[in-house]
Parts: sequence; structure tokens; C-alpha cells
Amino acid sequence: MFTYNFFRSLTIFISVAILLLQTNYCICIDSQTVLNSTFAGGFSPAVATWYDSPTGAGSGGACGFENDVAYPPYNGMTAAGNQNIFQSGKGCGTCYQVKCTENPLCSGNPVTVTVTNECPGTCNNEAFHFDLSCKAFGALAKPGQADPLRKWGRINIQYQRVLCNYNGTGITFKIDSGSNPNYLAFAVEYVNGDGDIGSLEILSDNSKGWLSMKQSWGETWAVGLPVGVSGPYSVRLTTIESKKTVLAYKVIPGNWVPGQSYHSRVNV
Repeated sequence: MFTYNFFRSLTIFISVAILLLQTNYCICIDSQTVLNSTFAGGFSPAVATWYDSPTGAGSGGACGFENDVAYPPYNGMTAAGNQNIFQSGKGCGTCYQVKCTENPLCSGNPVTVTVTNECPGTCNNEAFHFDLSCKAFGALAKPGQADPLRKWGRINIQYQRVLCNYNGTGITFKIDSGSNPNYLAFAVEYVNGDGDIGSLEILSDNSKGWLSMKQSWGETWAVGLPVGVSGPYSVRLTTIESKKTVLAYKVIPGNWVPGQSYHSRVNV
């Protein structure tokens, strides 16, 4: 009786596990219950400027997000960060609340932005400098005061790191245009929580184990594909701050196309 019940329970467990993987279910491993103090420090001083056209969405160039920044879930609420924010691409995808209170045109209400680009050069003259999209900069103003506030060009703000929340959007993988049958690279977007990525691996049915990817530039990760290895690919990523791991099962199809985005149904 014991042997029968044991194998019956084991069979049920395996069946459920297979079902969860087949439905692209999120397998999350939370190695710490309290997030890094980065998220709990309160507001600190910084400088903000703006770029792009009036009401523009900014750019996803240095992170590999391209024109996605103009559309949901970013909706143009983006920022280019100096090196202390961009962190050689490790800061891509992180989220911040920013607000301004010193300027009479400012509402004082915080708005949330995602880091999607880098602000090099003179932006590093300050410890923390956010070059906001024109839309995000205008969102700091009181009603009807967005254009007058933009005329200031540069203002003092306060900022704090916050958890990203893309409201039901799954993690998305945008295939880099330089990918080919021997080399696969893609940018990773819409990561909830930390927003950042510490490690990334892919697995196919014929890869003989997980293949570790390396950060190529921005939020774009790459790996050389061994001879004979092909998709579909599952992707396993781990965030930096909270060390959370998520698995997107067979999210990239075997007939993937450079420039195409593939959307998972999982998130952190």
C-alpha cells in the first residue's frame, strides 16, 4: 500500500509539473524576503534635463529597446541615465520615481520612469542625472505648466528606486538584428520588480544543458550557438537585487526572426 501511494503521488506531481511548464508558467525562486536597501532609501537629490521632441517618448537606443519606448507599457515615461544610473547597461529596465518641489511650476507629485537609454558626457558632472523624455519631464509640472517647465531645461529633482510593475505584461525578448544560426542575441524588456538582469541562460531540446549568455551591450544578451543547436528556446533569467529567477518556457520559437519580439506569459 505504501509503495502504491508513493508512486501514485509521484505520478501526480510529475504530471502537474509538466502541465505548468507547457503553459509557460512562472517558476520563481525568491532567495531573499526583503529587497535590497536600494529600494528603501527614500528620496535623494538629483538633476533632470529633457531630450527629444516636445511630448516625445525618448529613446531605447543604448538599452536595445528601440522605438518600444513610445508604446505601452512604457508609454513614453522613460529616462536616459548617467553612469551611476545606467551602470554600463546593468541599469537598463530599472524604475525610478522622480519629483520636483523647488520650482514653482512643479506639482511635487512623483512620476515613475524606466531607464531605457544612457546620458553620457556632461551628465556625469553630477552624481545622479536623469535626462528625461520630454513627456516625462512635462509630467512633473502642474496642470497646464508642462511647456513653461520645459523652457527651464534643467531642474533639481528628487528620485528613489522603485519596483517596476508592467500591469500584466509578460517579459519580452526582442531578437537583435545581428543574430544568425550561429549567434543569438536579444534584448529583454518589461521585467517586473528589480527590472534589471544579473544572469541569463537559454535551453533547447538539443542543447545538452543550459547555455549561459553574456551581456553584449545595454540590456542585450548574446550567446554563440553550438553546431546543431536550434530552437525553440526556453529562457531563464535572474535579477540582480532580489536574486529572483523566472523561467519562460520555449518562448523563442525555432523559426525566430531578427528584429522580432517574442512575448512570454510570465514575469517576476
